[in-house]
Amino acid sequence: MHGGGRSKWKSRKTSRSSLLIFSLLTLLFLLLFFFVFYEEISTFIHPVSKTSSPLSTQSSQCLKTLGERFLFYAPHSGFSNQLSELKNAILMATILNRTLIVPPVLDHHAVALGSCPKFRVLSPNDLRLKVWDHAVELIKEGRYISMAEIIDLSSISKLVRTMDLRDFVSLWCNVALDSVCLDSSNVKSSRLDNLRQCGSLLSGLTGNVYKCVYAVDEDCRTTVWTYKSKDVDSALDAFQPDEQLRLKKKISYVRRRRDVYKNLGPGSAAHLSTVLAFGSLFTSPYRGSQLYIDIPESPRDNRIQSLLDKIEFMPFVPEITNAAKEFVQKVIKSPYLCAQLRLLDGQFKNHWKTTFSVLKLKLLGLKQKGTLPVHIFVMTDLPRSNWSGSYLEELASDESSFKLHVLNNDDEFVRRTAEKIAPASCGKGGIPDNCLRPCPHRRPDVLLYLEEAVCSCASLGFVGTAGSTIAESIELMRKNSACLEQKQIT
Repeated sequence: MHGGGRSKWKSRKTSRSSLLIFSLLTLLFLLLFFFVFYEEISTFIHPVSKTSSPLSTQSSQCLKTLGERFLFYAPHSGFSNQLSELKNAILMATILNRTLIVPPVLDHHAVALGSCPKFRVLSPNDLRLKVWDHAVELIKEGRYISMAEIIDLSSISKLVRTMDLRDFVSLWCNVALDSVCLDSSNVKSSRLDNLRQCGSLLSGLTGNVYKCVYAVDEDCRTTVWTYKSKDVDSALDAFQPDEQLRLKKKISYVRRRRDVYKNLGPGSAAHLSTVLAFGSLFTSPYRGSQLYIDIPESPRDNRIQSLLDKIEFMPFVPEITNAAKEFVQKVIKSPYLCAQLRLLDGQFKNHWKTTFSVLKLKLLGLKQKGTLPVHIFVMTDLPRSNWSGSYLEELASDESSFKLHVLNNDDEFVRRTAEKIAPASCGKGGIPDNCLRPCPHRRPDVLLYLEEAVCSCASLGFVGTAGSTIAESIELMRKNSACLEQKQIT
């Protein structure tokens, strides 16, 4: 009898053990299922609303754009530098097969990088955030002009996909840009908070987010990007901080040459991310090397070589080039010299004598062999009201020998060009009906671009300020015959 009781007790104990094991296995299965499908479940239960925080819905945002991968970068400094970075961004986006997010034209020096040769630059995270904040301000104030509205991108449209930053903001941040306008009293703080948090995510301040955002931390202090070069990946670059700089500034950086495709392309953590965010993409020659990007040619990749040939020179949009030609034909109406005189900014304010001496020498030659008066188109940052006592005043007063031409923001050609580039509403001025004009637009400042285009047409030659990137841009335009032939303006 006791034996039968023990048998029943053992049976109940076995049943309890089996039930416990089954329960544990079920619980483990449910936990595993929840972990694997958490993003889909949470999105289904809590759908993303237009006022939700980008940081709290970042997974949903990345799922939303899973079919497309983007490249974001942080331009800076003046327009010439920004154009140089746009070219490099086009190159990087093509190599990595990503859609390029085209930024706005930033205010002159609204964002500064620092000095790569001195290893003193803004961190990529801080640079990205400054660019983002400035872009939001441009949208709010109705001053946003895309680089694609100034530079003609049609030549590269078949090689790389592009998206305007404003479209990306609407998609990525769940913010309707028609609600972020000039009158700040109408802007709800929640929308601005969304934009700030979105910028924080994109800048990398919150760290990389797996399969969502990969923020590139490597900058000119540590890296020179290459592509299919003969260098061994991660080999030391020729330019390194010298011993004096290392000791004085306590610099420990080591610059290495790294293949951008191997490190950020297929097979890398960066490749899995929806957005690849660079900091600065500015580069220039320095001490036998390049400061950040060294891809001068690509003989092993015909597609990239073709792109390099196309982006060497990228013209202004037709609205700008046509206005410049019209100014030459209707106002100047004679062969002329262009003088680009940078006199007020940075290092240039201390070199007036050198700048003017080159111009004097050129004009002396033109006077001796040409018909008077010599026509001169003057492009300068020195206001005409401040010409008193300068060589410019001397030229302006000698009307028998010289005739000076200038452009300013009140000129008809400038106003009309600005209106064509940024019409008051969509569907006008050649802008597609589905264009994005989130806020009432102020007339953009297009004077610099028109002046450069007019200088590219000067048949008597060009005198530029030594060391000016604007002068370099004009020389490139002239080299590529961006304007009229001489016979058309004589």
